[in-house]
Amino acid sequence: MNTTIEWNDFEKIEIRTGTIVEVNDFPQARKPAYQLKIDFGPLGIKQSSAQITAHYTKEALVGQQIIAVVNFPRKQIATFFSECLVLGVYDENNQVILVQPERAVANGQQIG
Repeated sequence: MNTTIEWNDFEKIEIRTGTIVEVNDFPQARKPAYQLKIDFGPLGIKQSSAQITAHYTKEALVGQQIIAVVNFPRKQIATFFSECLVLGVYDENNQVILVQPERAVANGQQIG
């Protein structure tokens, strides 16, 4: 375990639900990745780069709900600007498996 945080630290992280509405290849990324466009409801559409190509096809991702941190500053990856961090769990081969709501919820719902 890393550093222990206070409750106030956790409250600063804005984790929300969203639905993937578009997926594109990202050949400029150093590791295999997709460029995602995600609908966060009242927060609008945000884009993210995600290294999830091992377990997911582009076609299967469209319409999937995900959970992401939405209050990071924009990060440039090659020519792409990532606006949120899609959350996942690393499997035994260090490949990402998405963290997803157990049932459908509204886009933009806050995780707590």
